[in-house]
Amino acid sequence: MVKKTLSRIYIFLIFLFLYAPILVLAVLSFNRSDSRVSWGGFTLSRYVACFESESIMSAFAMTLEITFCSAVIATIIGTLAAMGISSMKKRGQAIYLGATNIPLLNADIVTGISMMLLFVRFTNLGFVTVLIAHITFNIPYVILNVLPKLKQANRSTYEAALDLGASPVRAFFTVTWPEIRSGVFSGFLMAVTMSLDDFSITYFTKGAGVNTLSTMLYAQLRKGIKPELYALSTILFLTVLLLLIATNINGDKKVDNRLIRRVISAVIMLALFTGSVFVLVQQHRISGGGNRTITVLNYGKYIDEELLDRFERETGITVKYEEYEEPEEMYTKYKAGAISYDLICTSDYIIEKLIEEDELLPIDDSQLTNYENIDPTLIEMSTFDPSHQYTIPYFYGTLGILYNTKDYSEDQVKSWDLIWDKQVSGHLIMTNSVRDAFSPALIACGYSINDTDPAHLKEAQMVLSRQKPMVSAYYVDETANEMIAENASLAVCYSGEAALAMDENEHLKYIVPDEGSNLWIDSWFVPKSCRNYQDALTFLDFLCDNEVALQNFEYVYYASPILYVQTHMDIDDRLNSAINPESSVTHNCEVYRALDNDTSAYLNTLWQELKSQ
Repeated sequence: MVKKTLSRIYIFLIFLFLYAPILVLAVLSFNRSDSRVSWGGFTLSRYVACFESESIMSAFAMTLEITFCSAVIATIIGTLAAMGISSMKKRGQAIYLGATNIPLLNADIVTGISMMLLFVRFTNLGFVTVLIAHITFNIPYVILNVLPKLKQANRSTYEAALDLGASPVRAFFTVTWPEIRSGVFSGFLMAVTMSLDDFSITYFTKGAGVNTLSTMLYAQLRKGIKPELYALSTILFLTVLLLLIATNINGDKKVDNRLIRRVISAVIMLALFTGSVFVLVQQHRISGGGNRTITVLNYGKYIDEELLDRFERETGITVKYEEYEEPEEMYTKYKAGAISYDLICTSDYIIEKLIEEDELLPIDDSQLTNYENIDPTLIEMSTFDPSHQYTIPYFYGTLGILYNTKDYSEDQVKSWDLIWDKQVSGHLIMTNSVRDAFSPALIACGYSINDTDPAHLKEAQMVLSRQKPMVSAYYVDETANEMIAENASLAVCYSGEAALAMDENEHLKYIVPDEGSNLWIDSWFVPKSCRNYQDALTFLDFLCDNEVALQNFEYVYYASPILYVQTHMDIDDRLNSAINPESSVTHNCEVYRALDNDTSAYLNTLWQELKSQ
């Protein structure tokens, strides 16, 4: 009796740990509030927004297209390969089966990186490279499903059909196909499952504008998940659950098995039809009715996506939009050469580095009708571009401390010393960026944030190492949500992120410590990989339009270089020092300077050592 009770408790705990997170996700999909910790009332708006979201539907369409195309092609190739292997001698079979098993045993990340390196050598990454990668790793699953059925089949029956005058094709479909079709169908379903589930290989082989549900969810996780994704995940879970229930009913003798098979077939056909419709819509959107396309790389959550749609409608130019989190990540993606970017937005010191490497094309500002809208002071402040011919300012701000006034007074946060104090242990969020994390440490050690002395950098790392046990998390775009929810009371973050959080929680305030900090200026530039220079300038001119810039500011909430925005924003925003830093603050800050390759490599090594502790 005790053993039976313990078994039931054990099973209950397993189900609790497995399904409790899914239950929480489902509940959040009906929450009117964007917060994950407070209930704002019941709503179905998340489900409506899910189907209205172009990014979600686009990713869904791309997922279905890649999944079914790769599964069908892999099934055909895998079936033919299995037939060839089955006709070989044992030694040949052993060799080819060993080669077939390599993709199954290999780690996905190794397969993804190796295929990326192969593709980059011959072409740019895009839809085709993802499709080829999925076909490649799906083929072994088809072979392993079809081959046992071929071994069970009687080859003499096939030969007898040939002797009786049947053609090889007719003999195959009359004799062999009925014997192996269950294996072929199983291989197809396995290929569909593996393709739907894949992330690593897709991530490394996809190009700009190609997003599946898995890669889109990964991107959203890094910058804060949209509530619509709760609804999407709930729908996917319920769909799978219903299919499992329908399949299991198949074993019930009271139910007609033929009816169940027909229901399942109808569901699959409906999914295929829906997927086809989405694919057609997606392809029409990507084509944009023409061949004009630009590929844009930008920080996450750094542009109002409605403006991208508006730009495409007004100009007929399709925008393939990619995001990244850290400037160093952007530099690596660009230098890899896997994607030909037409426009990139990034931080000052990375731009300075790329200018030194002669990687930028001059911007002909005479072709920008809205260039005069830019504050000339910001152009002069862009010292990383001394000739002011390679960049267009986008947003600017400071690095400082966001704090909860219920826990800390303004006097306490006037110095960087607070983030090393043991009283903040477990309540501190640090920025997940190497330069921004090292800056407060260098200042605390009495050095410039642009210091390149290896001994000073090592000293700063030691300071950060002593601080790490007190840090609850290293975030970038997730900081605002955590501070709004009061999961932390102190955060090192960017001024715009602080302004967003302050709007949602009246107890939050932002300050730049008296010792100084970083004044950053993010700018657009045209890289030498650009293939559509004129269309890139059209996009830049669009962003400098007064009304467009104002709408973009209201979404991003960082200080804008457009004069019209500075004079037309709400009075509260204009007086908010987190959005518009005072001159006394900016004069006490430094702009990051580019680091040489050795210093940059050494700093990254120190950062990785710190994060791995």
